[in-house]
Amino acid sequence: MGCTIKPEEIKRVKGLGFLNNKGTDLFNGRVITVNGKITAEQTKVIAEAAEKFGNGDVEFTTRLTVEVRGIHFDNIEPFREYIAKAGLETGGTGSLVRPVVSCKGTTCQYGLYDTFDLSQKIHERFYKGYHTVKLPHKFKIATGGCPNNCVKPDLNDLGIIGQLVPNVEEDACNGCKKCQVETICPMNAAKVEDGELIIDNEACNNCGRCVEQCPFDVIEEGTPGYKIYIGGRWGKKVAHGQPLSKVFTTEEELLDTVEKAILFFREQGRTGERFADTIARIGFEEVEKQLLANDILERKQEILDAQLHLVGGATC
Repeated sequence: MGCTIKPEEIKRVKGLGFLNNKGTDLFNGRVITVNGKITAEQTKVIAEAAEKFGNGDVEFTTRLTVEVRGIHFDNIEPFREYIAKAGLETGGTGSLVRPVVSCKGTTCQYGLYDTFDLSQKIHERFYKGYHTVKLPHKFKIATGGCPNNCVKPDLNDLGIIGQLVPNVEEDACNGCKKCQVETICPMNAAKVEDGELIIDNEACNNCGRCVEQCPFDVIEEGTPGYKIYIGGRWGKKVAHGQPLSKVFTTEEELLDTVEKAILFFREQGRTGERFADTIARIGFEEVEKQLLANDILERKQEILDAQLHLVGGATC
């Protein structure tokens, strides 16, 4: 039969999180989760809505949103109203900050911080708080609890990786022939040389596996923190994000830097380019310099008020 919906209407509802099933009057509706988490009651409501307004199928996107397939154009508003009773909304499209993806670091044995808590704060402050802020293209954020990189933070526009920087008490080292720290280090960054433990800071990824392993307390504790990667992207043109040169040790500074990155992209990115392209064009060193300074936050309102990127580059 083909699609009978006008192109402008297809574009309008895409902004609400409904993507047209090509050649039909049916749509996939994206239901926003908070980092992939929904309650049992919300799960029940989504299942009911899928049967009532869609074709009964429930799918998941790479951003951990839920998609209900086969919703007729005429059922889009009834669908939105039905899921709203469970506190759910649709969205996740356009040249905006996209839904945040988080690993299970909160409960994982390797998690170095509460990823669910941090990603929820990012969701509230930037996905919801910046929901009307137009950007050159989509902006994806991922929070990873440790350097295992299970959610591939370095392939997002901005990625956060948990850190535990080992604090080495060199004088406590006995120069053991079989060093527990050297044995457990997955990066081969720890070596005993001439009776002393040496940590290669270039090889060490601050995974924290060595902390409390030495029986003589050479590494009794570590300093917790976060590493930020910028400019990652997957797809046709893969780009691996580059890490900022410092380890952020407070959540406040971390979140402020995330905000500076978004504001920088809005102000200095060209409409249609991804953050990776902006960084490549301007130069990583200059971008890092601006993100580690405070000028951008001081101009926050000016940047937000500017008439920029009225039609962004995101197509889905």
